Order: sequence, then C-alpha cells, then structure tokens
Amino acid sequence: MRFASALLAVLLSSGVLAFPAPAVADTDLTWVGPLSTRGRYVVDANGDRFKLRSANWHGASGTWTGSGDVRDPANHHAGEQAFQTPLGLDRVPLDTIIDGFVELGLNSVRLPFSNEMIHDTGPVPDLPANPALSGLTPLRVYDAVVERLTARGFAVILNNHTTTSRWCCGLDGNERWNTSQSERQWQEDWLFMVRRYADNDRVVGADLYNEVRRDILDDPNWGWGNDKDWQRASQQLGDRILIEANPDLLIIVEGINWTGIPVDGFPHGRPTLEPARTLSHTLVDSGKLVYSAHFYGYTGPNHSGATGIGETTDPRYRDLGPDELRDVLYRQAFYVSAETGEHFTAPLWISEFGVGRNTTNAKDRAWFETFVDYLVATDTGFAYWPAVGFHTGGSGDGWSLLAWDTEGNRIDVYDDWRGDAWTRLVTAPGRTGPVPAGENWSMLNLDHADFQQSRAVRAMPDWDSGARKGACPDGQRLIGLAHTGNRGLCTGSWPAPTGYTVVRDQSHVDGDWAPGYTKVECPADHYLVGYGVRGAAFSSALCGKSATPLGRSGRTVWFDRGDNRPAGDPGGEFASGHYKGQCAKDEYVAGVAYTGRIGSWKTPDALLCRAV
Repeated sequence: MRFASALLAVLLSSGVLAFPAPAVADTDLTWVGPLSTRGRYVVDANGDRFKLRSANWHGASGTWTGSGDVRDPANHHAGEQAFQTPLGLDRVPLDTIIDGFVELGLNSVRLPFSNEMIHDTGPVPDLPANPALSGLTPLRVYDAVVERLTARGFAVILNNHTTTSRWCCGLDGNERWNTSQSERQWQEDWLFMVRRYADNDRVVGADLYNEVRRDILDDPNWGWGNDKDWQRASQQLGDRILIEANPDLLIIVEGINWTGIPVDGFPHGRPTLEPARTLSHTLVDSGKLVYSAHFYGYTGPNHSGATGIGETTDPRYRDLGPDELRDVLYRQAFYVSAETGEHFTAPLWISEFGVGRNTTNAKDRAWFETFVDYLVATDTGFAYWPAVGFHTGGSGDGWSLLAWDTEGNRIDVYDDWRGDAWTRLVTAPGRTGPVPAGENWSMLNLDHADFQQSRAVRAMPDWDSGARKGACPDGQRLIGLAHTGNRGLCTGSWPAPTGYTVVRDQSHVDGDWAPGYTKVECPADHYLVGYGVRGAAFSSALCGKSATPLGRSGRTVWFDRGDNRPAGDPGGEFASGHYKGQCAKDEYVAGVAYTGRIGSWKTPDALLCRAV
C-alpha cells in the first residue's frame, strides 16, 4: 500500500491531476521529518522543536451536501450526495484552501477520516472547483489532499474521526473504536492507512480515535483490561503501528471524552487525561507518544455538552472563572507536559477547540480569550476546529477559520471578533531550536497480560512460560518495582544489552544482602530489564548484559512496609496504592528479594541497587 505517493506523482506529471501554482508562498519547508518527542516537546529529525500549530480540515469523516449541510447517512434525502471529502473542494481550488492555511500561520493539519471512507469504492460527486478530483474515490481524493499539503510544507496528522461517515459525536455507533466494527478491523484499517503514506515523512502522526465516549449501555474505561479499555486498545494499536507499519509516526492518544449518564443524580464526567497520571502509555519505541484532549466552552469537567434531554446542571467550562478554569484544565490534561521527569510526561496537543464567529454570548467569548491565553502561557500545541466551512452572505456554520460561499468568496477569522486572539496564538513566542535529549521514564503494567516493550525481547523465545512478562523499552533499564500490583518503572537511556540471561533461582547471589529472604540476582555486569510474575508472585528476572563493566558496590532498598524512593519521586506515581521501591538514577537494579510469608506470597520486598 505504499504506492499512493508514487501514483500521485505519476498522475501529477502526466497532467491527469493538475493544480495551479499557489498564490501564497508555501509554509516553512525547512523542517525535516519524521517527528519525535523529547520530554514535553515535539521535535523534528534535527532535534529542533516543532510546535504543532494546526487546524482540523474535516469532511472526509462525515457526509455533507454541496450546500454544506451535515447529514446523517441514514437520513439522506433523494438527490443528496455524501461527499466524504475535505470541505471546500467543491467551491475553491485545493491550493486556494492551502493558501488560506498559510495565511493563518499553520504548519500542520489534522485530517479526519472515517473507516467507511477507506472502503467506499464509489466516485465522489462533481467537484467543479477541482475537476481533476471529480469522480475519484473518497480515498483517492484524500490521497491528493495529503500529497498537496505535504508538498507545500505542512505536517499531516491522520485522524480516525468516525467509523461510519457521519457527523460526530453523539449516540451514533461511533462512540468507541469497536462500537460499529471489530477491534481487529479498526487495527487493520489503521495499518492500511499508515502503510499507504509510509514513504511521506511529512505524514507525521496517527491520531488513533476521536472522542471516545459512552454508548447507550457501556462506558469506556482506562485500565480494566477488557474490550472497552481505551488505554489497552490504544497501547496495543500504537505498538502495532510502530512495529508493523511505520516506526517513525507519532502515536497520538486522546483522553476519554465522556462516561456515565449525563443526568443529575447519576455518576458522569469527562475523565479526559486524568487517568494517565497513574496509568500512562509505554510504547515500544520511546519518543513517539503524544497525548491530546479537546476543550469547548459548552462542555465541562462534568458536562457532556448535551442540551435538552440529558442536560445536567453541572457547570460548563465557560461558566468557570479564569483561575478555576486554569486549575481544571491543568488537572484534566495540561499536567502531562507541565510536570517533567514523570512516566506520563509527553507533549500535549489540544487537537480540538473553537468558538463561533457569530456568538454574542459573553461567557463564550471570555472562555475563548482565556483558553487562548492559557495555550500561549503554557506554549502548548493546538488544532482549531474547524479550518474550513461555508458561508452565505457572511453567515454559515460560524465556527470555521476560513469559509467560502458558492461563488468562491472568502471570509476568515481576521474578519470577526476572534481575530486578535488568533493572532496572539499563532504569533506567540515559545521554545524554539534544539531540544536536548533527557532522561526517559516509563512504566510497566502487568495488570492483565504480557507487557514486553523491548523489540529485542519480543523477538526472543518465551523466556518464562506461563508467567506474565514485562520488559523495558530498548535503551532503558528497570529502576523500580511495586511491592504488590506487579507494576514497574524503567528509565534510560543506556546502550542496548549485548545479551540476556533469565534468572529464576539464587545461583548468582553474591552476599546475603537481604537476610532471611529469597533472592534473585543478575550475573556480574548484568542489570534488570524485565521480570515475570505469576498472579501476585515474583517469578523471574530478565537481566541484560552491559556493553561495559558495571559497578559492584551496592545497597538494599526495602519497600515491604512503605515507599522507599529517591527524593522527589522521580518517574512519578507508577503503582498507585501500592508500596514501591526505587533505586537512584545513578544506580541499577541488580537483584530482587522476596519472602513467602502469609499475605505477601513471593511479592517483591527489596531491591539490590548498585552504583553504575
């Protein structure tokens, strides 16, 4: 499926797809893909900060008519057509729309698609402003848009917005990644899309699913291990994309948008990214995770945004004062990039926010101004919703940054009250230039299954049959363990081990560093990179061979009766509600001690920490 770029190049050179020269200079073409992350920042291939200044160019994930009306596919009237293409292509040339993106100061585009769009083999309706695209399948139009955006310097982030092509986001069969299709189909569609653009370094990210929320009967969850567990599903798909399709992509995981019944008296709320504080993602490739969240004034920390039936009296974000709003935003999402040196630390991308140009509601306007100021103050990446819309005589959908009428006449954000705030946002000073690589922290989660985040270890035979096994990402070492709960903490970066040894007994123990306890110890010049468990019982140690000699002086860290961690708890809360032991950053774990007393059968009690 890597033919898309080559095919488009042939079509362009042959004149089958012909685009006029852009009227506006391209956006910055000097950045080099692919993108990755360093701490709280996204960086390009040269290690320079790349702040995502984005907007959402929607349409390929939904259905609409030439008049710009959003339609439910089940309610099409006779003669209506479902375009499933990015909006505006029927009214103005593709490059004219991209010219507008340049003028807006964008450097990237979130490009939604639906799973239905991928499989739709019918031709799109007539696109008079882009005759070269008329009659192609929706996916071929999507290809052309991706190719043109990236050729003009924009980073493109693929976004699985819906399953069936319709407007988002209610009780509509698109609530979860597997509501209207199997999880396997969701994964296979993503691998198809990633492989399709794998040769294009400016296709930089996979935004896995939009606004995961409750369906009629069930809530999504974060960490339960079942088929409604968004943390599990996004973790597994992210790893599959990196291993099987493209190791260069950013993996973008949005928080949970809604749980519970939005009626007073029933539990409900917007968890957003709050659960990541104690259960984050550890991808097989470090430096590829980005977290995202959506915020609109009409939603709230316990408000779905619903009106009429199901409306609650909980405050919306627009009802909060500036200080309270900032506190809530920090708790729900912004902490992931503000708090550095934690297992959850990652760039935050606010992949949707917006407000109507026609609103006269003072609260909506104040919310937007405050939110923009907070984005500026925190130097946070963003993607406005939406980029493109329609207008008739100056009115229309009212939310878009750019809007065209049927004659191709444009109005934009600079024509209305939002213009000053938008200018502040896209011209705001922020971190630029090289970002040094820092210490990585990652958690291992053996709650429900194997969690082997090392490519090298995954390629090994089953090294502890019947046990649940965890291994740190390549280049990291185990630095901490939980007394109960089977969680671990990894850090790095170190050179990859030159080999591995599995230890299940006391054959390598060098000294009685935990009297009266059973001890498992790595051989000399080996360090702990993984472990196995059976139920709550410690089962085995996976030791990596160091490329250079390691220190032998050590100390015992006990954690069977309380936490025993370095000052400041570097790495963060990796096993909430459980005692934890952790070596210092300049140490490595050389051994684990456990006891078989009643109530803590073979649970880790002490670590042997040796100086590097």
